[in-house]
Amino acid sequence: MSKVLIIGAGGVGGVVAHKAAMEKVAFSEVMLASRRIAPVQKLAAEIEQMHGRKIQTAQVDADDVPALTKLLKEYQPKVVINVALPYQDLHIMDACLAANVDYLDTANYEPLDVAKFEYSWQWAYQERFAKAGRMALLGSGFDPGVTNVFCAYVQKHLLDEVHYVDIVDCNGGSHGKAFATNFNPEINIREITARGRFWENGEWKETDPLSVSKMFDYPGVGERKSFLLYHEELESLAKNLKGLKRIRFWMTFGEAYLKHLEVMNNIGITRIDEVEFEGKKIVPIKFLRALLPDPASLAENYTGKTSIGCLCEGIKDGKKKRFFIYNICDHAETYKEVRAQAVSYTTGVPAVTGAVMMVTGKWKGAGVFNMEQMDPDPFLEDVGKRGLPWHVEER
Repeated sequence: MSKVLIIGAGGVGGVVAHKAAMEKVAFSEVMLASRRIAPVQKLAAEIEQMHGRKIQTAQVDADDVPALTKLLKEYQPKVVINVALPYQDLHIMDACLAANVDYLDTANYEPLDVAKFEYSWQWAYQERFAKAGRMALLGSGFDPGVTNVFCAYVQKHLLDEVHYVDIVDCNGGSHGKAFATNFNPEINIREITARGRFWENGEWKETDPLSVSKMFDYPGVGERKSFLLYHEELESLAKNLKGLKRIRFWMTFGEAYLKHLEVMNNIGITRIDEVEFEGKKIVPIKFLRALLPDPASLAENYTGKTSIGCLCEGIKDGKKKRFFIYNICDHAETYKEVRAQAVSYTTGVPAVTGAVMMVTGKWKGAGVFNMEQMDPDPFLEDVGKRGLPWHVEER
């Protein structure tokens, strides 16, 4: 049994805290920490009431490396689960190295002042983690995360060569709001308004934002228009899947969502640079974040399902084969279990499974790892039992 420390008390952080508290075999103690103490204490009280387990709480600014290092040295967790903002990944990795603690996150680093995310900054920590004998596991959410492991499973069991991968993500649910994002609005909008990008025949190709779409029939949801985006798991999978010829990522958006986004782009409220307003400098997208509903507040009235998976095509025993491996998650059911909507749930549950893999030694290594580099079997067995059952169809 091992101690685990969770950093971040937003929608995903709440799911991780709930599910970690429910894990009484691998985790001897759980601590939840965030910059603001009130949400942490509220979550801790909710968890004790629902699951009968007390978790410890702490207030810490994840950007303050000395303060975070001090907390880690005092608490001595086996692993840190980072579900704070992607801007903070490197600071938390620095603190983990200083305190000799393993690290896990669900989203790769991106700089605060540039709408760009890639693994290069975190891959640069490879030598430092290897020398320290510590493990850093990147992207243990759903996409990235489970989607990476789905691809590894297909490569291990279903196809001798994986040539084409389409990762497809549909939120077929409804929260009843005119416009809201399912996770941090700032991160969500930065991701969606960026140029599309996919890997084909050994090179990256770009598209204008949301300019390429296709229809896809999602299990449990039905046909939905899906838009080509760049998503971080493409970067590592293009590197680690052998024989790959093309990999793309697709996500669904409703017409009302896209219209709101178009208007906000046109008026400049999604800008990430500073503007002057009444003698003060503000960042428009941060102001927008303050106006929009807290993603965690959407959970109670959310209906419908998410459907996310990987469509993989390649060769098996000399013949062309196509497999679809996927999960369906119900918003109402996740609210009953952990007071969260399914988008938070599908990210939070795999983070707990990843941490369990690390503390039990089922996944181990010294250095920085992406999910598909590990054995998919124990992870998928665990994540299925923990609340995200998965299915395979030959197509």
